[in-house]
Amino acid sequence: MSSIRVLVVEDFAPFRRFVCSTLEKRQRLKVICEAADGMEAVQKAQELKPELIFLDIGLPKLSGFAAARQICELSPDSKIIFVTQESAPDVVQEALRLGARGYVRKTSAGNDLLAALEAVLEGRRFVSSGLLTSIPA
Repeated sequence: MSSIRVLVVEDFAPFRRFVCSTLEKRQRLKVICEAADGMEAVQKAQELKPELIFLDIGLPKLSGFAAARQICELSPDSKIIFVTQESAPDVVQEALRLGARGYVRKTSAGNDLLAALEAVLEGRRFVSSGLLTSIPA
């Protein structure tokens, strides 16, 4: 079974390291690259075409939303899971409208990161509990 290639985009290095170390617990996953800003995320997604991208919203140089719009065009097969502190319903809805397959609140990442990963790999959407009562398909 081939490994699933992952790009992790987070500007706060300690949290980025946490995400990577959590993902590395799954043997099927391979973190192929890390990025610290939205511009680098777009560049790496276009260059490496990862299957999964864990993407923050509040990024320097280019927001996660702006990066996601470009990534969807440049690497349409990449599935995006937002991992962010943003919890406003309109922000969550916008993320899903942009095509994100998952939305994990940073404060819930310890429990939700791998659950989101599994859901997305199974073709389902995932949103951290308490953020939305209904998730559009």
